[in-house]
Amino acid sequence: MRTARLRTVHPVLWAGWAALAAGAVLCVIGWYGVSGERFAERQLPYLASCTVPGAALIVAGAVLLTHGRGALAAARVEELYGLLVAAEPADAEKSGQDAAAPLAVSGDLLMVPGGTLWHRADCPLVAGKVEAVPVDAKLVRSGELGPCPICEPAEADD
Repeated sequence: MRTARLRTVHPVLWAGWAALAAGAVLCVIGWYGVSGERFAERQLPYLASCTVPGAALIVAGAVLLTHGRGALAAARVEELYGLLVAAEPADAEKSGQDAAAPLAVSGDLLMVPGGTLWHRADCPLVAGKVEAVPVDAKLVRSGELGPCPICEPAEADD
């Protein structure tokens, strides 16, 4: 997957660099020709044949490089996404659990003193923490504590 996409991106980058180089050369030739002529009517052919096309090639090269780098970044993101989607947890196959299962299902509610959220007892944010204590109902009613967005303990009360 990576090599097929990158093979289409690299020619665009090379074309951009080639257009930039050719444009720079034409601009230098045009400048050199204009600087050697005293009268404006003798300078115009150098401007028309070298400097203006050279500037156009520089702009075209910059556009090609920008497009090529964007396509290269998109190819890398696509590759990383493919790796992320293809990766499966090793223990998911053994346990047979589907990925949509909730993280925490316990009915016991805990909080961390000084915290702003209340959690289910098996929530990964409080599981194994010795400082976690049972939820104080006054704090929940007063609105000082909110439900954890990870384990969604509000569903336990419904």
